[in-house]
Amino acid sequence: MPYHRADTSAQADKLSGIVEESDLYEGFAPHVETSEIKTLDFYNLPKQTGKEPALRSFTEIQQLLQQNKKRDVKNILRENSWPINSPIRSQLWPALCAQHLTKQNMLDGFYWEMVHQVFGTTELSEKPIMLPAFVDATHCLPYHLTSTGRAVADRIVNVLGYDCPDITYSPVLYPITSLLLHFMSEEEAYLCLAGLVGSKEKTFINQTKLQHEVTWKTVMQIAKKHTKSAIAYFQRICPGQKLERVFMDWCWWILAGLPFQHLVRIMDCYFHEGIKVLYRVALVILNLFHKECQSNNEWSPDNIKNDIGNALIKFCKKIPVSPAKLLHAAFSIRGLSTQYISRIFIKTEMLLKSRSALNSGSKQLIKSRSSDNLPTSQSQVNIQMMSHTLTIRELFTLWSWLPVRITMYQPVLLYTTEEHGCSLTTFYVRVEQHEPTLLMIKTCNNEVFGAYCSSRWLERNVKDDKGQRQAYFGTGETFLFSLYPERAKYPWVGIEGDRDLGHSSELFMAADSKMITIGGGEGQAIWMDENIRFGKTDACKTFNNPPLCPSGDFEIRVLEVYGFVGV
Repeated sequence: MPYHRADTSAQADKLSGIVEESDLYEGFAPHVETSEIKTLDFYNLPKQTGKEPALRSFTEIQQLLQQNKKRDVKNILRENSWPINSPIRSQLWPALCAQHLTKQNMLDGFYWEMVHQVFGTTELSEKPIMLPAFVDATHCLPYHLTSTGRAVADRIVNVLGYDCPDITYSPVLYPITSLLLHFMSEEEAYLCLAGLVGSKEKTFINQTKLQHEVTWKTVMQIAKKHTKSAIAYFQRICPGQKLERVFMDWCWWILAGLPFQHLVRIMDCYFHEGIKVLYRVALVILNLFHKECQSNNEWSPDNIKNDIGNALIKFCKKIPVSPAKLLHAAFSIRGLSTQYISRIFIKTEMLLKSRSALNSGSKQLIKSRSSDNLPTSQSQVNIQMMSHTLTIRELFTLWSWLPVRITMYQPVLLYTTEEHGCSLTTFYVRVEQHEPTLLMIKTCNNEVFGAYCSSRWLERNVKDDKGQRQAYFGTGETFLFSLYPERAKYPWVGIEGDRDLGHSSELFMAADSKMITIGGGEGQAIWMDENIRFGKTDACKTFNNPPLCPSGDFEIRVLEVYGFVGV
């Protein structure tokens, strides 16, 4: 059946069930081998009694998206089990992904211009296309794409790699591309991926080896808390196997293991909520597998103890629950908030970064302090002309404390009370979009101290799933420092080890219309009022710092905030 957007638009609002064989594959794009798609599960579902609510239409969801009612959209996506062949996805998935698109200036034809730049033609080559290095060649999952569909997926991934050179390792990107192509055109699939990759508020696709490692270790830490019985069982029957080896493949339980029907329903929610949906599904898979291991001889200890990871994927292929039950179980897990997941992720990331820095030895430390990574001579002159707080010596000291990647960029003065006045409103206008920033305070007693702030101050307005504004934000890269009279750096306490430090050790940044705060837990490391005139400094648990000036309370002579050009 030809694939026309006008046709699918009309079909999308009907959402009729599977009535006859000729309608069986109406929702799929032309580059899909529909004869391979198993649909028997839908015939075997219990017949509706007429009391069930009708499936929601795309028009209804589109209106909610336009009204920014994301919570309502989330609930609809979780509850509406559209058939696998429903034409709604040809509009729903692009609309969900478009929410996250940061390059709003993508004009019509942008993708095809990129294709022409990369390949010299928009004609699809019959020869194999070499995939980018960030693709995992062992997991280029095509699902039910035809050979033409696979060639289209290859081309999309190449163009994305050309347009997004910062992607260095992303094994799930190809499977996600393949899934998108089952329900839309090549150009639409590319725009969807651009939204997922460029999303600032939520994580969808990991793009570096560090992010990939942090993610699977985060899943492992969450599983140790939320699937304790399963973890204990696996450790008991396989004492010689490391859990790490099992969790390294966690995403393939879902993307390579689950039946296509399950995977499509998971994607309905994933394209709106992000990677946390996959976390939840992974936990349910572990619990279901553990349950089957105790009641089904196929998964007896003797059969799985030599390779739990492979057994998990085989189990997923035969998963004993419907897509609806799988998602219901996933979203019924309590205590798995976005904030909780974020804390685990940030702590894991900082531990890996700190260990990497320690293992790289003195050579890396020397490199980070080399003249190559110091501010240019012109930048030094500019700072000396503008700054009322920094001498050249203090600038170099501070530079040696910055994350190595940031030293590649040149500093720029974003805000100073000397020029822009003493107003928190002005501070936000000039600073809030920049990440990271350096805050420098010079007191009326000539003390000089401040903080490296890893996140945008705009995040003070971000709300959680319940619509509540988060009190604290930021990451473990944030640190405090003192330059005069004492010189010292106070990094996040979480870098020091694996112990659970509690919520009070992760209070990095907070702000509202009345104040800004850096560091918390039994005190605030830096607090300033709305007039940027008075402040106070205490010892705090987040950075384990002493007060940054002897008196504790201080009057601000100058506040300066620096950003970094090109970050």
